[in-house]
Amino acid sequence: MLAAMLEEPATEHLYVHVPFCASKCAYCAFYSEAGGGPLIDRYVQALVREMEWVAGDLKPKTIFFGGGTPSLLNLRQWERILQAMRRVGWLGAAEWTVECNPATVSLDKARLLRQWGVNRVSMGAQSFDDALLARLGRVHSRRMIFKSFDILRAAGMDNVNLDMMFAIPGQSLQSWRRTLAEALALGSEHLSCYEVIYEEDTPLFQQRRAGLAATDEDLACAMYEELLRAAAAGGFRQYEVANFARHRAAAPAEVPDLACQHNVNCWRGGSFYGLGPGAAGYVRGVRTRNCANTLLYCRQLERGRRPVQSTEHLPALARAAEIAAFGLRMTAGWPLELFERRTGFDLRQEWKGEIKRMIQMGYAELNEQRFHLTPQGLRFADWAGAEFLRS
Repeated sequence: MLAAMLEEPATEHLYVHVPFCASKCAYCAFYSEAGGGPLIDRYVQALVREMEWVAGDLKPKTIFFGGGTPSLLNLRQWERILQAMRRVGWLGAAEWTVECNPATVSLDKARLLRQWGVNRVSMGAQSFDDALLARLGRVHSRRMIFKSFDILRAAGMDNVNLDMMFAIPGQSLQSWRRTLAEALALGSEHLSCYEVIYEEDTPLFQQRRAGLAATDEDLACAMYEELLRAAAAGGFRQYEVANFARHRAAAPAEVPDLACQHNVNCWRGGSFYGLGPGAAGYVRGVRTRNCANTLLYCRQLERGRRPVQSTEHLPALARAAEIAAFGLRMTAGWPLELFERRTGFDLRQEWKGEIKRMIQMGYAELNEQRFHLTPQGLRFADWAGAEFLRS
């Protein structure tokens, strides 16, 4: 199995998509669905088979179970996955993250995951305002965030991320300040704070189109500035547009030591396997995407077939542009030598015009070692990335 690949170093990063949620949130465009026990059991069995397909080419340093809501799985289902991971030799990752919803955290489940090696949890708090949580379609309450955080700490989880959102329809700057204050008071190790995006085919998008959800760019900018101020005052270092982490080591570092290493690998254009319905992966220059249909995913694996729906091999320059765009989201930008080593291209030569224009606008800086966006430019990182992709 995968014998032809074994001459090259094994891939070191793994993403597993768990597609099940208690209900679909109003803003969510990720592949997810409500699922009952029998379907989840069938998914777990199929996932174990997919793990076996790639076992020989994967020695994970980072693992990320995302969703959906991985914490929706019960103890028996988790035990089956964990036992399979032990069989294929995937335990012991330096960083192993599991996403959770505050409504689906239990002490027994948290202890089980910690005992098997999960050492990082990303909890989808989104807001500490019950009215805004309801507007987003979340199934948890403000009170559940505090309770679940205490449960995670009691289970021994000492690296917890809080996922939060701002520029929610109806959210004021004062409400956002209160949410930030309460989040910081919890003392988590990491914050991920995203501006609401109105994705097509989501209820929130339909609400905006119907005039029921207004957007205010000036207010969103003020909220982002408040985030930067509050996070820095709370001891966090920004290392990506929306991500902030603590740095515990005595020695300074380009990226704080409690940054999400799995995501850093993605932003730096590294390889990773993606397992589960709808999961994307990138291994040895080939991008893959699994079918975004849980039943079809299960059927394919039950028939002894991989559930890959599409593969794409980008030309070298196109892939380098994509890597450049992702890496610019990091505050460190791109060390020029690292970019050339990773892609084979000189950032300063291939994108000379784009770099010059961003510098003239005050959005970027270039020196002998690196190219990076300024604090002002980071606010428009998506635009900057698109400029590189158009090259």
